[in-house]
Amino acid sequence: MAIVDRIKAICLKPKDEWQVIAGETSTTQDLLKNYALPLAAIGAAAGFIGNSFVGRGTWRTPVAMGLVGAVLGIALSLGLAYILSIIVSELAPKYGAEKNRAQALKVVVYSMTPGWVAGVLGIIPALGILGLVAMCYGIYILYLGLLNVMKSPPDKAATYTVVVVLCGIGLGIVVGLVLSGIVAAGMVATGGLGVVR
Repeated sequence: MAIVDRIKAICLKPKDEWQVIAGETSTTQDLLKNYALPLAAIGAAAGFIGNSFVGRGTWRTPVAMGLVGAVLGIALSLGLAYILSIIVSELAPKYGAEKNRAQALKVVVYSMTPGWVAGVLGIIPALGILGLVAMCYGIYILYLGLLNVMKSPPDKAATYTVVVVLCGIGLGIVVGLVLSGIVAAGMVATGGLGVVR
């Protein structure tokens, strides 16, 4: 399935699309390289443009640091998806679901789709907050994925979803701190603490 078709289907008809996804076989490499990587790159590229060229008020991230941040952001985003999929698989038996890392990776990656697509809003940093709305919709898509792909019973799927979301938030905080620390260290080392215009 073409990536654009999958994006539209998972965002507009998630209940139907999860039924299709559940029966598909995808390798970890294929899912991360051909689906997650291009989507993660959208937000990273938009954030780079927004922070280095549009800026926040009069402050701009130096271009070199912005590029480093974008590349690291992509890598950390993919790493977060992979680690979260392991957590989803390991938690599965506790919530009456099937322990399966391949299925868990599909659930995590496809449920991150709305947030990754909304990453384009990073071009205008002030609109970045709207990405939170997309992430909230991603939680609903995650819930449906846990039901349909991980086979969680309906009475346990909501709790399973909450636990996965809390784990995702924790991982997201760690990723954000790592990325901020690396970029800040680079800016201090190069003397590029931002350009004021």
